[in-house]
Amino acid sequence: MSTEAASPQPDWSGVYAELGLQEPPYDDSPAAAHVERHASERPDAPAIAFGPKVYTFAEFDKAARCLATGLAAQGIGKGDVIGLHMPNIPQYMVALAAISRLGAIESGLSPLLAPPELAYQIQDAGMKAVIGLSDLAPAMAKMDPPDCLKIVIQTGAQDHLGGPAQELTHIGQTKTLRYLDLLDNAGDAPQTPVAPDDVFMIQYTGGTTGRPKGAMLTVRSLMHNFMQASAADPEFVAGEEVLATSFPMFHIAGLTFALCAMRVGALFFCLPNPRDVEAFVTLMKAHPPTRLAAVPAFYEMLLVTPGADEVDYSGLHVIKTGAAPMAGSTRDKLIELMGPGKMADVFGMTETSPCYLVHPRNRYKPGAVGIPMPGADVRIADVEDRDRLLGPGEAGEIISAGVHVMKGYLNLPEETDRALRTLNGQRYMYSGDVGYMDEEGYVYLCDRAKDMLIVGGFKVFSVEVEDKLKALPEVGECAVIGYPDRERPGNEVVNLFLQRTGEGGTDDDVRQTITNFCRENMAPYKVPKRSHIVDAIPLTPVGKIDKKALRAVEPE
Repeated sequence: MSTEAASPQPDWSGVYAELGLQEPPYDDSPAAAHVERHASERPDAPAIAFGPKVYTFAEFDKAARCLATGLAAQGIGKGDVIGLHMPNIPQYMVALAAISRLGAIESGLSPLLAPPELAYQIQDAGMKAVIGLSDLAPAMAKMDPPDCLKIVIQTGAQDHLGGPAQELTHIGQTKTLRYLDLLDNAGDAPQTPVAPDDVFMIQYTGGTTGRPKGAMLTVRSLMHNFMQASAADPEFVAGEEVLATSFPMFHIAGLTFALCAMRVGALFFCLPNPRDVEAFVTLMKAHPPTRLAAVPAFYEMLLVTPGADEVDYSGLHVIKTGAAPMAGSTRDKLIELMGPGKMADVFGMTETSPCYLVHPRNRYKPGAVGIPMPGADVRIADVEDRDRLLGPGEAGEIISAGVHVMKGYLNLPEETDRALRTLNGQRYMYSGDVGYMDEEGYVYLCDRAKDMLIVGGFKVFSVEVEDKLKALPEVGECAVIGYPDRERPGNEVVNLFLQRTGEGGTDDDVRQTITNFCRENMAPYKVPKRSHIVDAIPLTPVGKIDKKALRAVEPE
């Protein structure tokens, strides 16, 4: 295989020179060290907004120290994996800082996961402890606790607001403790030294194996990525920033913004329900944002929410968007409401911490998703000859190299070797997304891995759903594809095409069996919304399922 470019490569140095872009210097301090610094330098600065309550950095740091001490007393230390199973509440932020302080490893568990999915991720990551919302404990109680799980710590949503103590839900014979009891410590756990290359997060993403894969992300990649992605934005001013986002922290985007708030000393919005736009508007009225981040669907809801036009946007520097394309009409309405020169797209994936492309707010090109962020080398590789780089205008697989790229997939060396390849002396992440670059280095998507759907900002990998459904005796062959959601631009509807075995009664009976099975074994956003029973699933000449033919079928 050739490692030479087929033609001259795109050059984004001219855009960098025009905008004065350069990679920010490294600061490999762990997240907890930044929280401690802000607590020392500006103790009364706001750190977390949760409903009517605002927690200062002094309060945030104290709670994180106490929790770290309590976890250490339970035998949690450097390298141990801690799962966080809760929505965006202050406990999530406190736990992140405490885990960082101990040199431990965090792994997010989506509140949407079904019991078998929870058990798989806990076992795969080797989680020693899980800190979770008590309201979600019944889902954990339905799983068989993996042997690695030694402690379950439960917290009520109102624990930091003085709410009543929650009843404990026991997870088998696993030791179960109250979160508030762990906070009842002197808070003297010292900061455990960590190296830049130490794993800080095991973040799960879907994959071609049909099982979620744990991307191992390092201290440096996570604590540096958002600084790279913000290099074209106005500089952060500690104590004056308000970072408003609806992204959940169990998702890589929400996690990144939470870590950004810790590093730069910003006020971070904790919104338990990412679809509660009215509560988001209330928070923005009380704390006018300086940085705003959401998926396009959320912005669309925001634009029609009463009171959104009463928010003070005069101090808003940047409007970030990602995870799905934004309709031009939505962009125009946001600009009209919030002001011009503020839109800045980002693009990436879990495996890249997550960003590697940014669309500078003051150098916008319609149709593009951005240019390589400072410190990221992005290229287009031939889909067939993956070692051959393509030139401007040539479509291929988007690949990126830099400190933002994961160390690899946990316990999956073959998957790691398939995704990470050394090319011209650099280690590139092969994204599976298809696009092209223009001469200035702007990237345009012309396709993406068709087996991945975007549902409400979440990725759904069709092979994972298909593999689970094939365990049903009613299912002979099946295929999952996405149709555009007519009511939510940039979103997709999960469709199942099914070839029956003959078992299971009527077609309606089979559909109901499938729906019940999916609801019990999958997160809600993965459950097919439409089931099409066909005589035969179409195949290509080489015997593969012909999803192109299925996509040509008119949606109902």
